[in-house]
Amino acid sequence: MVPYLMVLPAILLELLVHIIPMLVGIWMSFVELTQFYISNWASAPWAGLGNYKIALDVHSPIGSDLLHSFAITIVYTVIVVGVSWTLGMSAALVLQNSFRGRGVLRTMFLVPYSLPIYAGVITWSFMFQRDNGLVNHILVNDLHLMGSPSFWLIGNKAFASMAVVAIWRSWPFAFLMLTAGMQSIPGDMYDAAAVDGAGIWRQARHITMAMLRPVNVVLVLMLFLWTFNDFNTPFVLFGPTAPKSADIISIHIYSNSFVNWNFGLGSAMSVLLLLFLLVVTGIWLLATRRGSRRA
Repeated sequence: MVPYLMVLPAILLELLVHIIPMLVGIWMSFVELTQFYISNWASAPWAGLGNYKIALDVHSPIGSDLLHSFAITIVYTVIVVGVSWTLGMSAALVLQNSFRGRGVLRTMFLVPYSLPIYAGVITWSFMFQRDNGLVNHILVNDLHLMGSPSFWLIGNKAFASMAVVAIWRSWPFAFLMLTAGMQSIPGDMYDAAAVDGAGIWRQARHITMAMLRPVNVVLVLMLFLWTFNDFNTPFVLFGPTAPKSADIISIHIYSNSFVNWNFGLGSAMSVLLLLFLLVVTGIWLLATRRGSRRA
């Protein structure tokens, strides 16, 4: 009984923190839980698949807005994951070999990841202010790239602002994971490749990238899930209602649930998001497993 008793606290916490709330959310998606039934959840009328039909009806305003939010989230995730991985890989490659000051650079690169997320995003929100923000000051007064200050937190530019903050937060994690993976690559492999005439780019492609494949499989999946479910960045930047161009699906579900007070519809959207992420995760794991077997 000792092994079971040792894992019992973890199982109980998993039930309380993840499993039970998830089951409650699934139940809520099948009822018409609005502001009229919050005080007595049990009296909420049964809706069946009604909430799902409303969410998936792309010809209705609600379904059209959800589809738009889903498309925005896809583009946002691709940009953030792609740029974060590229920056992390570039920094890890530059700092792979020992040189004077490498430790200082590593510490500086990890500062965005070590900062509390709310403190970092709030700082960016002040920097994006139109009148006294640092971004407009640099672009207008110092670099003279713009004629007048711009609104970065409203309109179409809100998406770019949100993506910049998310990349700033995510790429140090990619750098950390890739740096740790590179430490396990034997230096003799690079020496042997250099003797055989392989240049830097061929070494990076056939040794570094090949040996980092297991790390990249996990890293890209984690960045994808974190970015697709990102709520803190848009919420701190824009509040409970984000601009149309930055209305990613997490903030869209929050708005339908806690601003429009339609918890049943918001729960249905959450369940659809969960199913989508499960399908994408399964496809990614199967594809990467088959690719590793062929290799």
